[in-house]
Amino acid sequence: METATVTTLWQIVERHAPELLPFLTRRELDMNIVLREGFDRLEPEDALEIVQHSICEQQKRKLLH
Repeated sequence: METATVTTLWQIVERHAPELLPFLTRRELDMNIVLREGFDRLEPEDALEIVQHSICEQQKRKLLH
């Protein structure tokens, strides 16, 4: 059974890639992220992929506004 967890990008980055914190905007860090398998099963490489996707989503939103 899958357990979905809602967390923020800030929590993911803080745990898996804290060196990236200074490079992300507050808006990016405040994004809600849904993890299908829960926060404890998140791997570092998955965290980096989530960060990349989140940055792309924020850039798309900026272009549309």
